[in-house]
Amino acid sequence: MSKLHRDIEELRTQSPRPETPEPDSRQGRRNPPEAGVQLLDDDGAISIPLEQCLKHIFAKYCTPKAPAAAAAGQGGLLEPPEGAYLTSEGLDAWARDTNGAPFDEATKEEILEFMDVTEDGGLTFKGFMQVYQLQTENDEEETWRDLSAHGFDRSLRLVTSRREDAEADPRSAPASSS
Repeated sequence: MSKLHRDIEELRTQSPRPETPEPDSRQGRRNPPEAGVQLLDDDGAISIPLEQCLKHIFAKYCTPKAPAAAAAGQGGLLEPPEGAYLTSEGLDAWARDTNGAPFDEATKEEILEFMDVTEDGGLTFKGFMQVYQLQTENDEEETWRDLSAHGFDRSLRLVTSRREDAEADPRSAPASSS
């Protein structure tokens, strides 16, 4: 059973979280103020800085494709077009780049059943945010690992990696073996 599958199952059965934060807790909005960037705001919603990161990640895999030129004016962050969604292939590519493997069919079915999707079953940005809301509430470190896999540091700044440099410059991309 995948981690996301367990988180969705827990969402269906869990009782509301107490509003009194535990001292020094590392989950979501319960981080101590000196910890720096919060992934969840004081109301337990996804923080604005995290939402910007999630827009960038979503935009890398969505249909229709995000215009790369727009990222220059937004500190290098992509912005998904209005009405964008993740197809099954986009969902697999995101999962592979994030976790090293695509989701199993049971996890995909649960995402499509419990998260916001288009009539054709494409995961919307709202649904993508729901996935991260659930994950961050249950395991903030997993969200930090996902962000790191997509090039974000603990300040939620996009840090260019050699891989991203290679993707940006087609001359440095490895030759295709098709």
